[in-house]
Amino acid sequence: MQSVRDLRGRISSISNTKKITKAYQVVAATRLRRAQQAVQTARHYADKMLEVLTTTSELATEYVHPFLQRREGNRAVVILVTTDKGLCGAINVNSLRAANRHLLDNELKGRWVTIGKKGRDFLARFGRDIIADASELGDYPSFAAILPAITVALQEYEKGEADTVLLVYEKWVSTLRQEPTVRTLLPIEIPKQEKAPGAGGAQPSTVADYIYEPSAEEVLDALLPRYVETQVFQAVLENKASEWSARMIAMQNATDAAGELIDSLTLFMNKVRQAMITTELMEIVSGAEALRSSDS
Repeated sequence: MQSVRDLRGRISSISNTKKITKAYQVVAATRLRRAQQAVQTARHYADKMLEVLTTTSELATEYVHPFLQRREGNRAVVILVTTDKGLCGAINVNSLRAANRHLLDNELKGRWVTIGKKGRDFLARFGRDIIADASELGDYPSFAAILPAITVALQEYEKGEADTVLLVYEKWVSTLRQEPTVRTLLPIEIPKQEKAPGAGGAQPSTVADYIYEPSAEEVLDALLPRYVETQVFQAVLENKASEWSARMIAMQNATDAAGELIDSLTLFMNKVRQAMITTELMEIVSGAEALRSSDS
């Protein structure tokens, strides 16, 4: 049986751990608010860019950009977004599982562009083909930090070395919910604009009457790479918000578990101490009885 001294040492050690996890929880909650604001802003920007892209593509009907051409083949470049640090639950594992499942289900051979140290280290450990990496992005990732890795993926597609480019990340839904997401970046599928019914049941087009200079085709040619880069940057921000959410929840669970363990050990220590006191009292009583018997 453990001594009271050993139990006090364990309780002290767990109490120190509880203070650390509580501090991590507070930091994560603070960083999460800023990450949420960044995600909301990026979503509005991405939605507006998609609207402009849709309008431009409907005007440039005879122009086919390489990013819009569908190819037959099984060569894929996977842009995998993970975290640089741990202590954030299973979001990295979930993203890796989703990526591998998608490759297996679609019989694709993947090469990897990693954004985040955890994904890079995992793939390198298993000898996967990593063609570009962007890690150590900090708590507030910048677009310039991830642009070189995105450029490598786009160049592989433009050179014909890949038939599709996939994007894997953890989508932030709420503080308690993050979803592993696999999206097809290339070829781009531009949605068609909805048409509102007009007078007499007609279906007039809702395409805005923009004037393009020099032409809609050249605007589309410049816009498509920017659209892909924006989608990746948005995924990085989504993953960062998911990271802080998962870390806050993980640290809260660790803090609660430490508190329960401290209570359990304290109760056990009290029982051990009571047993020791009872044993000492019994020894004193037994000794006194022995002395009384010897005197008589």
